[in-house]
Amino acid sequence: MRATMSCMETLFTEMENQTRLANATLAVRMRPRSLDEFVGQSQAVGAGSWLRNAIETDTLSSIILFGPAGTGKTSLAHVIAETTKAAFVEVSAVGGTVADLRREITAAEQRLLQNNRRTILFVDEIHRFNRGQQDALLHAVENRTVVLIGATTENPYFEVNTALNSRSRVVLLKTLENEDIKTLVERALADERGLAGKYTLEEKALDAIILMAGGDGRSALNMLELSSEMAKAENTSVITEEMVQNSIPRRIVNYDKNRDMHYDIISAFIKSMRGSDPDAAVYYLVRMMEGGEDPKFIARRIFILASEDIGNADPQAILVAEAAFKAAEVIGYPECAINLTQAAIYMALAPKSNAVVEALDAATHEVQHGPERDVPAYLRDRHRPGSDEYGEYKYPHNFPGGWVDQRYLPEGLERGCFYTPGERGWESYRISSVAADRASSADKPVQKASHGHMEYKKIGKKQ
Repeated sequence: MRATMSCMETLFTEMENQTRLANATLAVRMRPRSLDEFVGQSQAVGAGSWLRNAIETDTLSSIILFGPAGTGKTSLAHVIAETTKAAFVEVSAVGGTVADLRREITAAEQRLLQNNRRTILFVDEIHRFNRGQQDALLHAVENRTVVLIGATTENPYFEVNTALNSRSRVVLLKTLENEDIKTLVERALADERGLAGKYTLEEKALDAIILMAGGDGRSALNMLELSSEMAKAENTSVITEEMVQNSIPRRIVNYDKNRDMHYDIISAFIKSMRGSDPDAAVYYLVRMMEGGEDPKFIARRIFILASEDIGNADPQAILVAEAAFKAAEVIGYPECAINLTQAAIYMALAPKSNAVVEALDAATHEVQHGPERDVPAYLRDRHRPGSDEYGEYKYPHNFPGGWVDQRYLPEGLERGCFYTPGERGWESYRISSVAADRASSADKPVQKASHGHMEYKKIGKKQ
């Protein structure tokens, strides 16, 4: 926790701050000191925006800064700290408690009443506060005892108290563009707070930083700092692509398990398989695997899709999905990645049908909302007194083609009311083959046993 009281810092405090800054990481040293130094996010703090005007006129109201890591949330808070005439107090949600919040709110109230001075309270990673801690802020935010700046990488509409959201303005910060990353890197190379012109960066090295940063400004500056240390160790002022690659040999994939990106990528994965795009399916699959996603979670989604979007257009799909799930369960990473990839490609290339889901939904709606319909008498169980009066049940296997024209649905429901076969894959084949069997069949029975298993087949369109 820290408090910034502009123009009231002692010389001793200033010296301490300079020492801290000199030993800080490059990303911290290069934090912008004004809006003019802030890189990117023109949609949020560009000329004419509400937030820029509020910062420049020092009339900021409570806001929640929402965006991926390295997009400038903390930097923007520090710009506000440098420009505001209000007291600026910073609390981290990682170690902060309700008692800490109440103490700062009490101090803020005293400043307001005694000196007519506002307090801006910056809460980093506000989503880490539990509901009780967030509730402790409500009254102070509503009465404007404090102006809240919350920073979060998680969707505030899910992770931040609804009442707190309603009292704040959510500001969305986006992943930085490549040009933004380039600006940050080039500025850090030249600036006295950064590398002070001691190093030059090969063009391919810059491209490597931009690629591996993935729109994360902090990550880009960390790579530059590590690469400069390697150059220093080799007694050269030129930072090469190899140095950048060696500084972070593997690109860190931006993936937040159980959060927004988790749901976005699994959604894209499912929709890519449903949309018959194997390349997109494999891409999103690898994004999840590289991000450390549970392979069983991925396999379960493939398993569901096999019935939901393929069904009987390709009855083998569910067997492939089952095998992939078993591989994820028994083998695990890294080898099961091959099995999952095979299954994902199979699902993408399989003929599609949602007839199973449509039939389930339609039948469920009928059972839940329709009248209670009687089972046709001749289909009822015959192991009871009086069953001789139920009428004749025609055993399909006693007829040519194993089919006989006989009502199975209760009265009021007609064939095809629930299940409408698709026009692709095995379902399409079964439509034509069953129809041909029926056309060539006669009602004249073949002498066979009069009991046994009944195979339930239906064709036709919804009535």
